[in-house]
Amino acid sequence: MHEMSIAVDMMQQLERIAAEHGVSRVERIELEVGVLRLVVPEALRDAFSAVAAGTVAEGAELDMVETPARARCGACGEEYPVQVEEYLCPRCGQAAGQILAGNDIIIRSLVCDSDGGGAAHEDQGG
Repeated sequence: MHEMSIAVDMMQQLERIAAEHGVSRVERIELEVGVLRLVVPEALRDAFSAVAAGTVAEGAELDMVETPARARCGACGEEYPVQVEEYLCPRCGQAAGQILAGNDIIIRSLVCDSDGGGAAHEDQGG
C-alpha cells in the first residue's frame, strides 16, 4: 500500500510547516492528487490518520481533489489528456509523451491554529 509512504512523507512536510509557522494544530488539509499516482482516497485517509496520531495533525480533515493527466508528444508536440496505461498521442500515435500534469501530490492549503490564534497557510510545493 503506497498510501502509507505518501502519508508519512506528507506528515514530515506538515511537521516542518508547523514548526516554521508556529502551528499548534492542523485542522484541514487540501491535497491535489494526480490520477497517475493511483491513490485510493480511503486508504490514504486511513494511513494519514495512523501517522498523524499524537501529532499536530491528529484528527485533521483530509480533502483530496483528483487532477487529470496531460502529456505533450515528443514527436509532434501535441498536448493531450492521458489515462493510466493509455499514453499514445492521438495525432501521430507515438508513445513518446512528456507528462505535464497528473503525476503529483501537492499540499494546496492548510487550515491551522497557531500559537497566536487561527491561521491559514498555502503551500505550492509537494
